[in-house]
Amino acid sequence: MRRFPVPLYTLLASALAVVLAAALSLTVSAPQAHAATVTVQAESYAAQSGVALEATADTGGGQNAAYLADGDWMRFDNVDLGGAGRLTVSARAASAVGSGTVELRTTSLTGPLLAVISVAPTGGWQSWSTLTAEVTAHPTGAQTVFAVLRSTAPGDFVNINWFSFAGEGDSAAAGWVPVDQAKWNAQLAQFRAMTPAAVPATTVRVPEFNATCTYSHSKPDDPIVLPGLPGASHMHSFFGNKSTDAFSTAESLQANTPTSCTPAVDLSAYWIPTLYERDAAVEPEGMIVYYGSRLTDPAATVPFPQGFRMIAGSAKTQTPTPAGSPGQFWCAGQGGETGRSADGNWPVCAPTAHLTHQLVFPDCWDGKNLDSPDHKSHVAFTYDGKCSGAYPVAIPNLSFVTSYPTSGSADGFRLASGMASSIHGDFFNAWDNAALGHRVKDCINQKAKCSSAGTF
Repeated sequence: MRRFPVPLYTLLASALAVVLAAALSLTVSAPQAHAATVTVQAESYAAQSGVALEATADTGGGQNAAYLADGDWMRFDNVDLGGAGRLTVSARAASAVGSGTVELRTTSLTGPLLAVISVAPTGGWQSWSTLTAEVTAHPTGAQTVFAVLRSTAPGDFVNINWFSFAGEGDSAAAGWVPVDQAKWNAQLAQFRAMTPAAVPATTVRVPEFNATCTYSHSKPDDPIVLPGLPGASHMHSFFGNKSTDAFSTAESLQANTPTSCTPAVDLSAYWIPTLYERDAAVEPEGMIVYYGSRLTDPAATVPFPQGFRMIAGSAKTQTPTPAGSPGQFWCAGQGGETGRSADGNWPVCAPTAHLTHQLVFPDCWDGKNLDSPDHKSHVAFTYDGKCSGAYPVAIPNLSFVTSYPTSGSADGFRLASGMASSIHGDFFNAWDNAALGHRVKDCINQKAKCSSAGTF
């Protein structure tokens, strides 16, 4: 028996969700020649049978195709399946009961089979999971794709938020994002033409400046790892550019000026997995993003190119972190650490101290790519005080120092990504070129400690 829609929000919130969904949805209307990932929102169908729409319960999720049962279907026009090569198909789905499959076919309801995505209960009609299937042979370019629901169980068995088609075949599709050499050369020329400011005699001779940031917002989004896929990530706490979401690009960050960081000319996006204490989110009281150098000669450092992005740490690292572990969380403030959590993985701080973490990023770049498939292969850590070999370009040594308004307890904490060892951070550069250039020239190149205003 078919479920009847149950309102999830007030009428006002539902209306707002529809407006937001329309803005966020990607209705595929024109093919792209070599799209790395094409995301098709379920509500953007050209035709359907048996489909209703509802607002998803999570922020940024837009609408989902709801109450789907055996025989229901949706048609999507002009879906770009890219060129020849491997194609991976994903669906963000939720199911409270039953199981079944989603058949993806081209041309017609009974046309060539593209993929079969298996669906099992996820824990609720708004408990979302990303399900994937691979395609070894497929038509290329713009195609009409049908999603056909199949189940032997009576009644509805799945809700669908979106489909994603990720292909490989050229460097962009494989995850490499080449730098625009003309723009990078122009940025470098502007930087090299800058005259460094005179350093006062009383200045601390440490190559460093910073951006001082407060917490901005939280979303289960990751525009570097899962671009265009809202809700596909674990929960992240965002700092800096207040517009950051799954659809953020270098252009969108530069176009949206509100930021939670000082200086205001830093429109970059910074994010880390959300911290939980007894299942309640603990948002940081602040983050200082330090830009420094570990080079023997910091004068070799150049600014980040526009649109540069990278990740430090790994969400896949799930190992114990007893006292003394590298990169562990620690207690900052009077009294420091007074003990460890029951599992030994987290510090317990004095009431006058707060939980703190510092995450350090690579500081040598290949000079060719703004990003790489794992978001790390285009960068490396300084070796023997210099950048050389495959990573010859010295970039600022970035680090996140994050402070939380909690002292902790024997119960410990967890991250949205898992254990303490899974801490990781993402950086998406959107600094004003001149502002970043002057800070690198004045503070890092001259080995002079500067404030967030870029002054000595």
